[in-house]
Amino acid sequence: MAEIIQRDGTWTFDGEALRLVPGHDKNVSPLRKTLGEVTVPLRALAAVSFEHGKKSGRLRLRLRDGADPLLQATGGKLPDGADPYQLTVEADRYGVAEYVVDEVRTALLLEQVPASACTEYVLPGPAVPLSVSAGDGTASFDGEHVRLEWNWKTEDAKASAGPRLLALADIAAVRWQPAVGLENGCLRFVVRSSPTKAPPKYDPNSIELWGFKKDPLTALVAAAVQARLPHPGAGPATPQEPAPHPALAPDPAPAPPEDDHDALLRRLRELGELHRAGVLTDEEFTAAKGAVLKRL
Repeated sequence: MAEIIQRDGTWTFDGEALRLVPGHDKNVSPLRKTLGEVTVPLRALAAVSFEHGKKSGRLRLRLRDGADPLLQATGGKLPDGADPYQLTVEADRYGVAEYVVDEVRTALLLEQVPASACTEYVLPGPAVPLSVSAGDGTASFDGEHVRLEWNWKTEDAKASAGPRLLALADIAAVRWQPAVGLENGCLRFVVRSSPTKAPPKYDPNSIELWGFKKDPLTALVAAAVQARLPHPGAGPATPQEPAPHPALAPDPAPAPPEDDHDALLRRLRELGELHRAGVLTDEEFTAAKGAVLKRL
């Protein structure tokens, strides 16, 4: 077993999975604290690395594409501090971090874990129910419905319709975008019956994010919904045609004749010889020859 304990968190590898536990330090991201312990099976991993720094280093896990609904929903846009698959390592623990990396890499080689994308989620996603307030509203998800409620900062045109209740079956996709510079971010739900290109500020199926500390928490709601949507790598299901009713089933193809072409020609010659020898009458010869000719 390989283990590294830091103020930022604790990573433990038992040969089959990595157990990631966030630290209790005040600088640990609220997203990581809310998400809690994460167990990453070896088959979800693509790579592991350790980056040296002047004052501290950083352990990083790279998961296979499509293995985790959180990474799928956020598209790699989580800030480093909020990423549960990164760990800040103090300078006096560099040797331990490198040992953890070596152990994980060796296990990946021995187990021959493919680097290809997953066709189903390996990690389950955040537990529900979830409720997060950020930006201009609150997003809640109980596993079946998303509820969006507005606050006093919401644009009047959006708030006038009141709270939104979206059934999971009506959600085609979920998108999460953090605020970058002067551009606001959003948590947006794409609804099948009412697609829109309106900015999040006016979209009643979106929460606008302004770059505050709690914004990354909305990514947990996005991930919980994403985990329950069809996996993007699974591909369309191939419908199976029902078996035809016995009464409507086509007749089986006739079995190929036992006599091939040459055998039928031989049979015609034999019939001609029998006719010439007087064994077959004219009528019998004509009938027998007609039957053979039908099989040619």
